[in-house]
Amino acid sequence: MAERGPAFCGLYDTSSLLQYCNDDNLSGTSGMEVDDRVSALEQRLQLQEDELAVLKAALADALRRLRACEEQGAALRARSTPKGRAPPRLGTTASGILIRLAGTPLNGSGPPRRVGGYATSPSSPKKEATSGRSGRRYLSPERLASVRREDPRSRTTSSSSNCSAKKEGKTKEVIFSMEEGSVKMFLRGRPVPMLIPDALAATYSLDTRSELPACRLKLDWVYGYRGRDCRANLYLLPTGEIVYFVASVAVLYSVEEQRQRHYLGHNDDIKCLAVHPDMVTIATGQVAGTTKEGKPLPPHVRIWDSVSLSTLHVLGLGVFDRAVCCVGFSSARTSPPARGWRLRPVNGGNLLCAVDESNDHILSVWDWAKEAKVVDSKCSNEAVLGATFHPTDPTLLITCGKSHIYFWNLEGGSLSKRQGLFEKHEKPKYVLCVAFLEGGDVVTGDSAGNLYVWGKGGNRITQAVLGAHDGGVFGLCALRDGTLVSGGGRDRRVVLWGSDYSKLQEVEVPEDFGPVRTVAEGRGDTLFVGTTRNSILQGSVHTGFSLLVQGHMDELWGLATHPSGAQFVTCGQDKLVHLWSSESHQPLWSRVIEDPARSAGFHPSGSVLAVGTVTGRWLLLDTETHDLVAIHTDGNEQISVVSFSPDGAYLAVGSHDNLVYVYTVDQGGRKVSRLGKCSGHSSFITHLDWAQDSSLFVTNSGDYEILYWDPATCKQITSADAVRNVDWATATCVLGFGVFADIVSLPTPDLLPKGIWSEGADGTDINAVARSHNGQLLASADDFGKVHLFSYPCCQPRALSHKYGGHSSHVTNVAFLWDDSMALTTGGKDTSVLQWRVV
Repeated sequence: MAERGPAFCGLYDTSSLLQYCNDDNLSGTSGMEVDDRVSALEQRLQLQEDELAVLKAALADALRRLRACEEQGAALRARSTPKGRAPPRLGTTASGILIRLAGTPLNGSGPPRRVGGYATSPSSPKKEATSGRSGRRYLSPERLASVRREDPRSRTTSSSSNCSAKKEGKTKEVIFSMEEGSVKMFLRGRPVPMLIPDALAATYSLDTRSELPACRLKLDWVYGYRGRDCRANLYLLPTGEIVYFVASVAVLYSVEEQRQRHYLGHNDDIKCLAVHPDMVTIATGQVAGTTKEGKPLPPHVRIWDSVSLSTLHVLGLGVFDRAVCCVGFSSARTSPPARGWRLRPVNGGNLLCAVDESNDHILSVWDWAKEAKVVDSKCSNEAVLGATFHPTDPTLLITCGKSHIYFWNLEGGSLSKRQGLFEKHEKPKYVLCVAFLEGGDVVTGDSAGNLYVWGKGGNRITQAVLGAHDGGVFGLCALRDGTLVSGGGRDRRVVLWGSDYSKLQEVEVPEDFGPVRTVAEGRGDTLFVGTTRNSILQGSVHTGFSLLVQGHMDELWGLATHPSGAQFVTCGQDKLVHLWSSESHQPLWSRVIEDPARSAGFHPSGSVLAVGTVTGRWLLLDTETHDLVAIHTDGNEQISVVSFSPDGAYLAVGSHDNLVYVYTVDQGGRKVSRLGKCSGHSSFITHLDWAQDSSLFVTNSGDYEILYWDPATCKQITSADAVRNVDWATATCVLGFGVFADIVSLPTPDLLPKGIWSEGADGTDINAVARSHNGQLLASADDFGKVHLFSYPCCQPRALSHKYGGHSSHVTNVAFLWDDSMALTTGGKDTSVLQWRVV
């Protein structure tokens, strides 16, 4: 510490520095020496600012953990307190003392606190909990790092749980017939009768209101990463967490602790991400969307705190057009100009640039703390792939993309641009990425595989490394030691360059993970690499890279949970089948198949997995060795469901050719023989459930039919009495008495609880349902990116549910783990898998 003393003295002794910089009579000191001296002081200042940022972030993280311990202790004390007796009054907490010493106001002007593990709704923030007799409110210690920037209108978004109780009003027409013992609803004018079990028929009434489920869902883990079409979206925070996004979730992943936290403030796809120089504040921009009621969800930028996960500011509602594709914070550094010695003013990192993905790709600059736009300007008619402030010049912005790189000057509330001049060098089709070197030079990577160095403050190339990569240079990262790392697309190489641009080391990313999309510096010589195949790798150019985050690359539909273990399988249009561990959050194995996959199902023993594809072929895989056991083909249409009977004696294969193919099963699922096919549906098969005793199964179709089948004869069962009281092993059919209120309780555009299956609806808005194994919960996945949790059976109109966001696309499937500890959901186009803890 003694060695650091002079550095801190130099930091605060600004008067002597200003005198030195403005003295025109410095004898024996050339202009070059002065520039060198100022540059050295600038570097020292930046190092100290970086250290302070790390210390602030570490302190904020420690206070967050302390608060979590205190809340857990309070919860334990509350549970141990006998009913009717007031809990003991607590003294001032350690975190409260720290906040008071830090000068935090105690007047309740801070953001809403997390209560019981769930944050207050952004639209209706709850009051801060009070402490002591005075009733003074203490600001949560998680906000310490950003208390100076916090707006009293903070929107807490660290949880996505909302009670979706509906307004009173008319329901979709549902007819209850006591004589027939059925409930009948109409979808697109077609009657759909659903049989009521005898045990419920005598007391059943449409007027009975169902209760909210006692359990809730809490997002536990997010599988996936968006690297296929997004850039510069992976960073390491001082807390040791890497931050990235997929779907509408920003993920903070602690690799050392194997723990994730999630920011859930967005309501549609996140497209870009930037980290403030304080390393605590984060900006994320999203695309435009539409609610289930048909209302637009405007694109915008959210500024949020990475420690408390609370929203600080929202920018651009009603301003941006299609999507915010690029964001970047200004620097908090102070820097001298190229000539002269008067220090430039500091903006404190309060500016944010953003690019709208409209036809004109509007570049706008915002004072984000005031939520005010400073200036905007048309950027380019072509795609813009990057936008960022220069780290040492707060008035300089750089944008790049198709056929251009622009250097923008922000002066006097206006933007002026200079186009980068390639002169004797061939102009690339795309300028893909930008990085800033220690001396202020700018380096770019382009689609031709070249690295170009642009002199500080200029728009001309001063140095070139031609053919640095075979194919495009997708990612650049300037390291702390002055070296540079580049990541290649076609060649998948990660290359370390010296300060003189000589190649020092290189390593190739394994082909299975795909081309490099972005590179981020970690601790020591560690690097994090995001790839175009939606994976994140960890390693170095010296030791190579290993998988950290695995993701799917295309639309995702297939989901099945292991019958007796903490495992599940996913498969999709990318022809990949992954068997995951829900505990380690890593794939146990992955297999590439020949056709896009659509469905999956485990044998009751768990040793064999069936996978259905879009071509009519379906596979049997060994779950231990992931070897192929058998391939079968039934028709040439999509296989929408593959399901083994509970006793393992049958396999039902539902196809889009309107048929269900039934197989007998032997040798623990390894040998199957076709028994016959069930013909009777007039549309494609969508869902299938087996009876607990495997004596029959029920199917749903695309035209809302519910049919029952005898697997032994492949004949339809038409007797209502034969199927009315069946004990079903699963409840995945979206049409049926136990789940129909899940349909009629969802709102239509008029906001009345008529249901999404009203006249004119296409009947596909509910993609999947799943009943918990204990028979108490029903989860549904809809076309609006929402997951609903109901009580089971869900057989009353206007059923109440808990509603959860996170997916940005249609939610294609849902399932519970074997012990009901977790629920799993798959996104369609967002390619994500969300794991929810049942609490």
